[in-house]
Amino acid sequence: MQFYPFDSRNNLYRDKIGALAEGETLRLRLLLHNDAKVYSAFLRYKEDNDENFKEILLKQNGNHYDYKVYETEIELCEGLYWYHFRYESEFGEFYVTKTDTSLGVVSKDGGSWQQTVYSNSFKTPDWLAGGIIYQIFPDRFYKSGEAKENIPADRFINNDWYKTPEHRYVKGEKKVLGNDYYGGDLKGIAEKLDYLKDLGVNCIYLNPIFEAHSNHRYNTADYFKIDSLLGNEKDLKNLVKEAKKRGIYIILDGVFSHTGDDSIYFNRYGRYNSLGAYQSPDSEYFSWFKFENYPEKYKSWWGIDTLPETIEDDESFSEFITGEKGVLKYWLKKGVMGWRLDVADELPDNFLEKIRTAIKTEGEDNFLLGEVWEDASNKISYGERRKFLRGKELDSVMNYPFADAIIDYLKSKNPDNFINTVSSICENYPPQTVKLLMNHIGTHDTPRILTRLATDCRFDGDRESQSKFNLNEAEYKKGISLLKLAAVLQYTLPGVPSLYYGDEAGMQGFGDPFCRAGYPWGRENTELLEFYKALGKLRREGKVFKDGELISIKSVNGALVFMRKSGENISITAVNPTEKQVEISLDFNEFDMSFGEKPQNYKLVLNQNEYSILIHNVI
Repeated sequence: MQFYPFDSRNNLYRDKIGALAEGETLRLRLLLHNDAKVYSAFLRYKEDNDENFKEILLKQNGNHYDYKVYETEIELCEGLYWYHFRYESEFGEFYVTKTDTSLGVVSKDGGSWQQTVYSNSFKTPDWLAGGIIYQIFPDRFYKSGEAKENIPADRFINNDWYKTPEHRYVKGEKKVLGNDYYGGDLKGIAEKLDYLKDLGVNCIYLNPIFEAHSNHRYNTADYFKIDSLLGNEKDLKNLVKEAKKRGIYIILDGVFSHTGDDSIYFNRYGRYNSLGAYQSPDSEYFSWFKFENYPEKYKSWWGIDTLPETIEDDESFSEFITGEKGVLKYWLKKGVMGWRLDVADELPDNFLEKIRTAIKTEGEDNFLLGEVWEDASNKISYGERRKFLRGKELDSVMNYPFADAIIDYLKSKNPDNFINTVSSICENYPPQTVKLLMNHIGTHDTPRILTRLATDCRFDGDRESQSKFNLNEAEYKKGISLLKLAAVLQYTLPGVPSLYYGDEAGMQGFGDPFCRAGYPWGRENTELLEFYKALGKLRREGKVFKDGELISIKSVNGALVFMRKSGENISITAVNPTEKQVEISLDFNEFDMSFGEKPQNYKLVLNQNEYSILIHNVI
């Protein structure tokens, strides 16, 4: 038999797969063929910030077929590490290094394997595991119809719920890009809680709800005030209370890397009676911002001057957000169960640590989710390797790598990148982070998943054409078929599936603002909606989805098959986006629960765009 010298995802080579807790012992094994005539072999490893690798002599410990086995045990402190191997032989010196996957080859030109080591005190909340997140853009989900008070005069209220969001700046008109409001509110969300419960939802993630002078509300004007179009604190408390009765918890969107220029804190236009940083260096908020040429030139988020950046390390600002009377604790005391941090990778590590401390001192079950678009275990931002997932900052992150892998696979029909991406994330992240990953396939920042799957997202940058575009019948049918496959993957992979409001109803549209239209009440794709309800029910009843380990993932002629296991609880997921009929052999023939195609005689047959979820539950 032939073996690779090393594979980080195979228990033959590692007694523990994936990230380790600090102080946990890891046994590594290297296989070298007898014909290599090896004298000695070494593990080479280094902490991320070290310049040079350290070496440990491996001990020969028996044989495996025609291979000599070399092994060692290692115990590491919290941090990020890199390792590969070196050996000396009758033929000279050689290295075993990493390929683009987990496999090792004899080559000096390859890379090193990553080893994440997290704090042994790292704990994450349990209530979300096995659940479903529902993301709501508050202005566009549902409006109660109740009259609103104290609405700023410069807002345009759109009375046509089904109208395409505005995409233009129209000179001389009140209605401009970003100030058209549809009137969705907190009371409206409360009225639809039973609908969300029927979808299996146990967590609502709300995009910003605080006073701000754009419909997206990422330009915060007052962190301690709910926007008047959404309601008030009483409405939020009622939403929290009514949601909790249904086993649903609320997390809020925290935007702390910048404020709005039209805010109490900056007050560029004099809307507020308070003295803003733009108005005077004597403002209590002046130290929050970095002025380069006062007052007109200042550092702003991605150069957008309506979003002045905050200095998170400023003592006054840090205390305002994380202190005992700060923003985080104020709203947690109202009953919300956590925060999603906007652009978390742009917030300093020490600020993130303070945020975690503030949130967890209010309750260990409070959830801290971060927006990071890449692999968060090894992300470099602003020239520094980040520490998001080592136990002192975030609980988990928005899982963009999974989303991209799902979409790429369903469009390309090539499963290789999907398999490697999913396996890599599960390998690099702590298990308590993996079980809480926000597995979305679309958000307020991306095109609608239906449009993305059905088209090549043409008209990129041409908002006028995008505003008029609708999928034709063939595209729509194709998109629905692929969306079902995407949802099956999303709902059964490690992590927590996240539904962006309206995707379950067949909403379509390109990126901002077209992905932010009003939920199509009364115009839903009812067949797709029933699919999502059934899928949600299966997920909530499948015990393996709470913390089941991904133990096998492979391709069968282009179709994907993976297994998860938790104790004796097992799930098998299979999807086939290819044009070929695929036959998959199974070790089981009888399952307690199933969704989609069912096996017969220990075989599962899938035609194009067919899927199957098989679950064995042990009481």
